[in-house]
Amino acid sequence: MIEQVFVFLVGIGLAASVGLRVFLPILIVSIFAYTGNLTLSTYFTWLGYLPVMILLILISALEILAYYIAWLDNYLDAIEHPLSIIAGILITGAVITDFNPYLKWLMALLIGGGVAGMINAATSMIRLKTSAETGGKKNFIVSSIEAAAAIVLSIISILQPFVAGLITALAIIYFSFIIRKKFLSPVKEEN
Repeated sequence: MIEQVFVFLVGIGLAASVGLRVFLPILIVSIFAYTGNLTLSTYFTWLGYLPVMILLILISALEILAYYIAWLDNYLDAIEHPLSIIAGILITGAVITDFNPYLKWLMALLIGGGVAGMINAATSMIRLKTSAETGGKKNFIVSSIEAAAAIVLSIISILQPFVAGLITALAIIYFSFIIRKKFLSPVKEEN
């Protein structure tokens, strides 16, 4: 039972990481699987192959670089939101092993996709606000923090899943307040 909770927390932490950057967490999973430090479910063992890892290095580098171009990072936010949800589902399903397949994919769909989508939406709003306030001049700071957080949370998710679960829970609470404040706050009219 503890082992199942353990792998579930790995999946949730990785889903949160994918909400920050789509390809960096997948690259980290690939590296850990390639080195034999992470067991993937049967249909995802290909993530641990060297050619896949090399491809993910290139894609991750492009993703990181693209977020340093002010106009391009907002465009990427628009297309990466659905990608982050899909990646959250898949990465959660990839690391959850020894579960009933129906339960595994239900958890991956609802929780993995939900966590990734929520984190991505909140960070996109933060970057959009930064773009509006600074004309995009400070987006590189937000992008750097997101990339670093995606790397650190991915590694923690694999090495210390309970810590990653706590970090993810706190991030969800924090970002839910951001989303709630942005979208659910009453609009004040000026006279």
